[in-house]
Amino acid sequence: MALAAPLFYTTVVYVINLVLLFVTLGVTLWAFIHCLLQRADAFPAIGTLPKGAWLAIIGISLLLSLLFRSGPLGLFTFIAVIASAVYLLDVRPALRDATGGKGPW
Repeated sequence: MALAAPLFYTTVVYVINLVLLFVTLGVTLWAFIHCLLQRADAFPAIGTLPKGAWLAIIGISLLLSLLFRSGPLGLFTFIAVIASAVYLLDVRPALRDATGGKGPW
């Protein structure tokens, strides 16, 4: 009879999911705060959605991912990360270029 090692994979999976959840929520919160601090007139100048639309998209997806707590791999968390990534990787650099690199960041 062989002795099995203690099953601790559930604890490891739980910790990995918790870290992923905090990272995804942190990125989404960062995008929301960055958007909140930007000038509203800079958004039409770069040809993107208005500031209110970006705040609504990121904020609602953040709220839904917090309310439905489906983990870091849930649908609403995935939507929040995608919306935040589009904002941070596309809109944020364009805003920086439009404002001459000067901003509250």
